Amino acid sequence: MPTFSEARRTILDHVSTTGIERVSLIDAIGRTLAEDMTAPWNMPPWDNSAMDGFAVRAGDCQAPQTLLKVTGYIPAGAIATSAVEAGCAIRIMTGAPIPPGADAVVPVEETEEDADSVKILEPVKARQHIRFAGEDIKTGDRVLAAGTAITPSAINMLASLGTALLPVFRRVRVAIVSTGDELVELGGQIGKGQIINSNALSLAAAVKEIGGEPVIVGIARDNRESHLHILQQGLQADVLITSAGVSAGDRDLVREILTELGAEQLFWKVDIKPGRPTAFAMKANTPIFSLPGNPVSSMITFEELVKPALLKMMGRKQVIAPLFKATLTEEIRKKPGRLHFLRVALERGKDGYLASSSGNQETGIVKTMIQADGLAMLPPDKALFAAGEQVDVHILNQDFLLEEA
Repeated sequence: MPTFSEARRTILDHVSTTGIERVSLIDAIGRTLAEDMTAPWNMPPWDNSAMDGFAVRAGDCQAPQTLLKVTGYIPAGAIATSAVEAGCAIRIMTGAPIPPGADAVVPVEETEEDADSVKILEPVKARQHIRFAGEDIKTGDRVLAAGTAITPSAINMLASLGTALLPVFRRVRVAIVSTGDELVELGGQIGKGQIINSNALSLAAAVKEIGGEPVIVGIARDNRESHLHILQQGLQADVLITSAGVSAGDRDLVREILTELGAEQLFWKVDIKPGRPTAFAMKANTPIFSLPGNPVSSMITFEELVKPALLKMMGRKQVIAPLFKATLTEEIRKKPGRLHFLRVALERGKDGYLASSSGNQETGIVKTMIQADGLAMLPPDKALFAAGEQVDVHILNQDFLLEEA
């Protein structure tokens, strides 16, 4: 039975990126760049004014209260057709090209303008308030590297460089299969001993949240024929995730049927709690994740084992969530021997994060998953964690990192 780190390494070693497609710039948001992007021209493409004001010769403006003749006006989008002569200035707007002869711009608030002249109130430094051609990006520079997540600022840069279509890694298509005679689809009639197939919706939402394309295939009932039919459908996707049916009961058929369908099991069970009966297999290039049926176990194993793999398949370089230190506010006990993911509520203390149990840690208690801001990773070799002790926490609730309005 692999440790958590061993299991995650095995998974990441066996998955590879999806294909590449070209999408419009706005549709690339959140996607991952598949090729390096280089600049076809300088940014900015020409020397231009950073301020509304006056283009001048700095050498003419070394004494306070310098009076210059205004000989022209250049708005943004215009072309500089005349030069700044000695003793003269040209009125200029932000973004307008610097006219020949000028080597500085004086902001309008640092001047006093008359009908056809302007008084420069303070000495001027050469090159002030000018954005020079290529000072941001030079022709041929690598603007973005393959593997970069596309953000609004990346879109701004690429649009400025005339990019209309962007090569990105294809969204991973993830089939989701639930198993069990007790399951009823949302909206169906619920009889005694039956429950709604909530895991499928939770897993689909988690896939969609990170940019994948979830496909809810359906419920494999507790017989061989149903499992064969549903799992064969699921194997048509890039990735297959199953929920429940991987323990040792006589109706837990998932691993057996997957083996019949040609899947190679790479591990079954992981040395963690919750989520021990998690399995991982490959059929050709298709990864197969078989997760526990308990809702919390399903969500945690997705977060810790499946999500990094899906991110890698969609081209991300950074796929493992960073850990933060948090100080326990209460004593925590657990059985030694397994890495334990403790659902914790977090708050900010004066010296960093404070963590406390979010409530009942049983794997069927979804409420404490909702109330959890993160997962504290309690090492396998310890049983007692004292109040005041620091632990590593994987933050789940990204809103927690934001400041209150």
